Amino acid sequence: MSDITAWFTGRLPDDWFEGLEIHTDEEEIIVLGSLAEPELEDNASDEDRDVAIRARIAGFRKDTKRKRISIARDAEARFGRKVSWGVRVGDYQALFTHVAAPAMTRLRMKERKTLDTLIDSGVARSRSEALAWCVRLVGEHEEEWLGELREALAGVEEVRDRGPK
Repeated sequence: MSDITAWFTGRLPDDWFEGLEIHTDEEEIIVLGSLAEPELEDNASDEDRDVAIRARIAGFRKDTKRKRISIARDAEARFGRKVSWGVRVGDYQALFTHVAAPAMTRLRMKERKTLDTLIDSGVARSRSEALAWCVRLVGEHEEEWLGELREALAGVEEVRDRGPK
C-alpha cells in the first residue's frame, strides 16, 4: 500500500465507500470510491436502474461536497498534487472532477497532418483534443501491453529504491 493510499484510507469516513481505488500520476490523485447499488424491485427496468444509480451518485456528490473539499485541501498540501473525486456504482463510473494537464510535445509534419485530419473530419476540435483522442485509442487497444510495461516499471522502481542513496 502506498503512502497516499494509506493516508486516504485513514482519512476518509468509514461509511462513504464499500471499496476504494486510488490512482496517481505526477499531477493528480484520483479517489474512486464504490457505492452500494440502489436496491430496486426485481422487475425494475434498465431505465429505472439508471435513474436510481444517477440519483445515488448525485446525492453522494452533494452530501459530501464540503468534506471532500476539506480532505482534498489537506491531501494537496501533503502530496503536492491535485485531488479528483469519482464514484463507481456497479459497472457505472462517474468522475466529478479531474485534471486536464498540459503535455508539451514536438511533432513532425506527418504527425501534425494526422492530428489535422482528425480535426478536419470532425473527430476533434483542436490538435490538443486530437492528441488526447489518439492516446485514449492506444490505451483502449493496447491495455494488456501497457499493463505489462507498468509491471516491469514497478520492478525497476523497486531495484532503484534498494540501490545506493
